[in-house]
Order: sequence, then C-alpha cells, then structure tokens
Amino acid sequence: MMVTGGCVGRDREIELLFSRLDAVSESGFLAVTGSPGIGKSTLLRHLVRRRLSAPTTGSTLWAAVSPWRAHTPGALIRQLVQDRPDATPATAADPTPDDLLDALLAAVTTPAESSTEVPGDTAGLIAVDDADLADEESLQALVSLTREHRDRRILVVLTMSRPGTRLVGNALDELRLDGLDPTGTADLAAQRGIVLHPAMREELARHTGGNPRDIVALLDEVPPGTWSRTGMGLPAPAHVVAMVRKRLPDNDTSARALIEALAILDPAEPLATAVALAGITDPLGAIDDARATGLVTDDRALTPAEAQPRLAGPLVRAAVLEVLGMKTVGDAHRRAADLVDDPARQLHHRVAATSTVDAALADALTDLARARGADGAWAEAAGLYGQAGRLTPDPLQRDTRVTLAVDSLLAAGDCTGAGALVPTVESLRETPLRNATLAYLAILRGRSAEAQLRLDRAWAIVNVEREPDVAALIAQRFVLHNLVRCQGTELVDWADRADAMADAGSAARVEAAVIRGLGLAWSGHPDAARAEYQTVSERVRYGAQAQRAIMGRGWLELGLDEIDAARTDLETAVSMAQLGGSTRITLWALAWLARVQFLTGDWDDALRGVEAGRALARNSGIALTTPLLNWTASQIDSLRGNWEDAHGSIAQSSTSIGDYEIMRIPDLLARAQLAEAAADYGKVRRILTPLVAIAESVPALSEPGLWPWVDVLANALVLEGRHEAADDLLRRYEIRSAERGHRSSAARMKYARGRHLGATGDIHGARRTFEEGIELLDGLGLRYDQARVNFAYGQTLRRAGKRRAADAVIGTARDLYLSLGATTYVERCERELKAGGLATSRGENHTATKGAAELTSQEEAVTALVARGLSNREVAAELYISPKTVQYHLTRIYAKLGVRSRAELAATRR
Repeated sequence: MMVTGGCVGRDREIELLFSRLDAVSESGFLAVTGSPGIGKSTLLRHLVRRRLSAPTTGSTLWAAVSPWRAHTPGALIRQLVQDRPDATPATAADPTPDDLLDALLAAVTTPAESSTEVPGDTAGLIAVDDADLADEESLQALVSLTREHRDRRILVVLTMSRPGTRLVGNALDELRLDGLDPTGTADLAAQRGIVLHPAMREELARHTGGNPRDIVALLDEVPPGTWSRTGMGLPAPAHVVAMVRKRLPDNDTSARALIEALAILDPAEPLATAVALAGITDPLGAIDDARATGLVTDDRALTPAEAQPRLAGPLVRAAVLEVLGMKTVGDAHRRAADLVDDPARQLHHRVAATSTVDAALADALTDLARARGADGAWAEAAGLYGQAGRLTPDPLQRDTRVTLAVDSLLAAGDCTGAGALVPTVESLRETPLRNATLAYLAILRGRSAEAQLRLDRAWAIVNVEREPDVAALIAQRFVLHNLVRCQGTELVDWADRADAMADAGSAARVEAAVIRGLGLAWSGHPDAARAEYQTVSERVRYGAQAQRAIMGRGWLELGLDEIDAARTDLETAVSMAQLGGSTRITLWALAWLARVQFLTGDWDDALRGVEAGRALARNSGIALTTPLLNWTASQIDSLRGNWEDAHGSIAQSSTSIGDYEIMRIPDLLARAQLAEAAADYGKVRRILTPLVAIAESVPALSEPGLWPWVDVLANALVLEGRHEAADDLLRRYEIRSAERGHRSSAARMKYARGRHLGATGDIHGARRTFEEGIELLDGLGLRYDQARVNFAYGQTLRRAGKRRAADAVIGTARDLYLSLGATTYVERCERELKAGGLATSRGENHTATKGAAELTSQEEAVTALVARGLSNREVAAELYISPKTVQYHLTRIYAKLGVRSRAELAATRR
C-alpha cells in the first residue's frame, strides 16, 4: 500500500480524476502536468490510495519511474506488474515489445493477491509517476495497449513535467496543476500546525506561486513568528538558493551582471535600464546566456525588438539577492536610483539601500504619497507611507505616517492588509486621524454602529482650524458612511463640508464630490444629480479617480432608468480596475453592472460578474457589497430553478450581513425573491413588511429606481387577500413615481395596481392599468419587468374569465421568460395556459395520469400542484384563484379519480 500525505487544495482535480475514471468507455491517456514540486506525485498517490481502499474496484497498477532505470528496457512494465503472478513475461532479461504488452494484458485481467479488484466490472487504472523518465519500450507497450485493446476500458494516468514530450502523436488529454490558492496555502500550513495571518496567506501564495514543495520548505525554514505578522519580506527556500547558486554564471560575465540587475529593478522597468545598471555592451548575447541558465525568461520573445527579460519568479529573485549579499545589493540600489525615471521607484531604491532612519528621505516619501493619494493611486500611497514611517525618527510623525499607511490600504480596498496593521494603530495614542481610520475599516466591514461612534469621536476632537486636512478627511468618511446608510441629505451636507475644508485637488475633496450626486438623487433632486455628475466628469477626466466618478455616474444612471448609459459607464469602471485605484470602487461597479444585466436579461453575464465580485470581496476583505452581489445571484438562480444555488447565496449573505442599509436591503429583497419564486406569498409579506418602516427614515429606499420592493410586497398583499393594505402601500409610491417621471418604477406600480384592481373586481381598470405598465416599459429594454407585467396581466384576465385574451398575454410572458432561461416561470406560464384550456385545444399534448381524461384543464393544474406537496393556499397563489376554489376542485378530483386523500392523489402521479 502506498503511503501519502494529505492532498491539500486539490478537491476539484481529485473529483475530475474520479469522474474521468467513472466515464471511461475505451482505453486512453491522461497526463497530469505542472512544474516540479506542484504536487503531481501527491495527487497521483492519493488517486491510487483511494482506488485501492475502495470496497470493490477495477484493476489498478501503479509505478514511480526511477531516473537510473530510464534506459533499461521494460523497467516500467516490471514495476507495474510486480505483484501479478501471472504477468511473468516482463521478467525476461531482454523482453520483446510483445512480451511487455502480454505482461500488461495479463496484469490488467488478473486481480492482485489480497485485493478487492474485480477486473472487467469497472474501468482499470494504470498510474505512472514521472513518466518523462520512463524507458521507451515500456511507453510503447502502454501506447499499444490503448490502441490495440480499446475495449479493455483502461485509463492510463501519467505525471509529466512537460505534456506529451515522450508521447507525441498520441491522443493525450491534459490536467494541468496550477499553484495552490491562498486558502489551499493556509490549509497546507495548518497541516503543519501553523496558522497564517490572512494577509500572509496571500503573500505566501504569491511568493511561491502556490507551489506546495516551496511552501512547505519555507514553513519549515522561516521562524514561526513570521507567519503571524505582515509586511515581512519572505526569503527563498534553501533548495532554491542552492539551485540558483549553482546555475548563476561566473562573476564578471555579462549574463551574471544582467541577472543581478533584473533582481534589483522593478519588473516593469525597460530593458535599457537593466542594461545600463548591468554595464554591459552586448545585451542580446547576455540575454541568450541568461536564458540558458533557466533563471531568466522573456515570454518566448523571438526578436530583439520583443525582448523584455525577467527573472523566473519571486523565489528566484529572492535567491539571487541572498547570493549577492547585503553590501552588493545596497550598492546596486543606490546606482539604480540614479537610473530610473519614475519618482516612486527612485525613492524605492533609496529606501532599499537605507538601513537606518532618514528624516529627509521620509519627508520625500510622505510628499509623494500625498500626491499619489490625490490621484487615487492608494495602493502605491500606502507603500510610500509605510516606508516613510519606518524611516521617520520623530515618534509622533512616525505614528501619523503608519496610520496614513493603514488608511491608504483601506482607501485602496485592501481590508485584509489593513486589518493586519490595526493592532498597531489601536495601540497608538488617540487622534482624530486614528479614529477616522478605524471608522473607515468599520465601514468597509459593514459595522455601522462602530463606524458612527468612531466618526463622532473623531469629529469631536479634531481642531478644524489647525488640522483642516484631517477634518476634511473625517467629513469624507461621513460621506461614505451616509452613502451606505442610503441617506441623501446627510451625504450632501458632509460632502459640502469636505469641499469647504479640503484643499483643491485633495483626495478628500475629489472623493466626496464623486458621491455627492447620489445624495442629491436620494434627496429627491434627480436633475441636480445629473448636473452634478456632468460637472464632476469635466473636473476628473483621467486616472484612478476617474473610475470613482464614472462608477458613481453609472450607479445614478441605473437608478434613473438610463439603462444603456449605466451599462456603458459601469463596464468602463470595471475595465479601469488596473489603474491602481480602489478595490471598493471596482466592487460597486461589478455589483451594479450585474443589476443592469439582470434587468436587461443578460443573466449569464450577470452571474459571471457576481463571481468576479465575490472573489474580489473575499480577497480584499470588503463585506459591503456581498449582499448586493448575492441578491442578483439568488434572484437568477431561483428564477431558473437552481434552488440549491439560490439558497446558498442567501446563506452566504447571512454570514457577512452587517447593519448598514446597503447590506440589509438587498438581503431582504433576495429572501423575498426566493419566497416569491416558490409562490410563498405569506413569507414574502413577512420579509418585506419591515421595509415599510425602514423607508420612513431611509430616503434611498423611498425614491424610485434602485430597490424594487413596493410592487413585490403589494403583489403579495393582493394574493393574500389584503386588498386595503395593498392599496394604502401603493398610493404613496404611485405618487412618488409619477412626480419623478420614473418609467420603470411607475410600470412596477401599475403591475401591482393591476393585480389589485383585478382582485377587487375592476377588470376594465385592471386591463387599462396593465396596458399602461407595458407601454411605460416599451423601449427601456427591461426584459424581466416586461415578462413580470405580462404574467400578472394574463393571470388577472384568466381569473376574470377572459380566457382567449389571457392565453395571448401569458404566451407573451412565457416567451420572455423562456428567452431568459427562467424555467420556474416558464412552467407556471404553461400551467396557466393549460388551466385556461385554450392551449390544449390548439393541440398541446400533456402527459396523462390515471383518469386524466376525466379532468378539466383547471383540475389537471390543481392535481399537478397538490401532487407536488403544495397546500391549498399555495396552490391558490400559484394559479391565482381562491383557496375555496382549490378545495372545490379537489373535491371533484377525488371523486373522478376514486382517491380519498392528498397522498393517494400524489400516488397517481408517480
């Protein structure tokens, strides 16, 4: 039996391998590839181990090729068949190809002693580790087996560093192993009793490329205290240092000088800078020689014009620096500072060469950090502030710069990295800046009460006259706080304060301005909001700050029914993520773009955006947008009948839900959507009723546009027979939608009002109202809302006895839902059509059940729903009839089918 350690972070690959084994219909190859140390052998051992431990299994052969047997004919086959007594031909001193093939055939048809193998019942497995090193004769035998005996159903799984290098011309599927992600890295560390700080998970995974061998080596070699801290530079493992030391060219060679220069410079520096630092005269020859060492790559550049050599990963760079030594590295950084053009890189090289405090250098770093922050390049600003703090001799200045480094990380959207430094900030003396920074973290984590307390304290102790820049920063944090509280008036008030106190062009002033327009819209001034964003767009035209302005404008446009403009701006904001701005802004853009795509029916694109947003939220530690993303996902999944995924999205929101309105509202809407899709209108009412009270104090919730809750709640009230409550709710919001001239919101109100009028007997008023709703939606491209209005319209017509008209309208709804892939409502439309009788009369065929010929179309629809376990009230809501009518139909159904209970009725459907 093979002995193996845990196979960490490879659940997907393991599942794929076993699925492939289960699906084998004829013999073939599968190559598991990846760089050395990536875990190929561990994965293969895990596969074999699980296979051999199964109660019953197919034939299983395995071998690990030894380099010293690479040229011994038949060495691999001998390993594979060694525990098969009938596979003796392979033991011959000089086996022929036929001998080796016969040995393999005998082995795969003969169970090993004391095994659970049942050859022939399930697919066979031949597992070969390090197949690159196998002897040619054995590989030929394996190929012959798969070609000449396809009916044997054998999967040959090989691990190889380079796919197909020894099996060119053969059908060879490939499973490539990539590095472990941060979660897998943390799991691997946990196996060794080490708990990684969240920020260190990311850094260790990045530094090693997720290579398990290198991760384990560093976990063993680096002092344990390293893993609970952040900001620590990681070395290369000893085996990598030894490899680099061996491969480095001799001193005084151009290749050696080029490799050293590449280790010192930023990878983005042009080749000319590396050549100047290396002091070489033949750069192309140096590149060729450096590439030959395997320490340098140039992305397969074929011509000198394309050459941009770089070191083969962070570990190689760390190893080269270790080999060079401190003095050589310091001297090289000082020379590099005089060669590079970018001011930040110049300072970086000066910092790298400085081992003691340096007040002048710290001041230069701070000045540049402030400028980069004003441009919205917060990640870069954070690094500069952090370096300045290390070099600052004055304790008070040092504390301020450390706090600004954390604040900049938060502005960049790196809650994980900032969170690692929070204990340091909390240990500092209380200042307005310290409180504002800790409040910022609370906001991004969704903790409204904590943020309010810290912001109030910061504002209480700041001296506006002496520290106007800090006061402006606090005001800007109040702007963000009120944004996620969905408070319009307060947002505008604090934005105006920030504008009055901040310097022209400062980050606080710009970032308050790009949000102010949303506050105007939520205060009931949509035209002023449009004008505000027009002004802001003229002021902030480029760079990372422009992403904020464009995202905010797209957010506003979505709320104002300017759907095409919203899509364009939000897509632009997403594409600007690489400019080095804020992860938070990218998350907002992804979340609101997904809402646009949901409304327009681009659901697959919406789900892709949601997944991208979820991944970004996990990596950044920002919790604010998760419920908004999950609302879209759960809505699409419930409408498509993917109930498990829909419930999973809501459960995920529950674990991260904060007390900000921007989190609570989409969470409630997602839960209500799930209940509505399940036709549980009582649950819809219970979930959404709290929003009536919340809307009294949350202006953004009472303004039409972003949060479609009134029509959903009113519809549930109507279907529950609470007509007066539905009327009271609708009246206020119908007036608001009309005052704002908001078409989609007005159409949603007419959807619910049409339901109400139909339920109270005014079918003529209902028809007029539904038609007005459909007309309002014309040209907006909101396919989901169009389907929704048509479905309710058709149900109302059918209940009023207008079956032919109902059939046409519900048919339109069905076509719209079908184009969206909304199978939940496609099925409902088809039940409505069937219940109306007209669709069946036109020739639609339905599966017959016992006695089905005796049932009317309405009785058939009731039977189908009761057989699924729905209560009378749920059936009534589904078919838009009263519970008494359901019971009436059930009485007739029982008599016709000769059954006495719901259970017996359900049995007729099985």
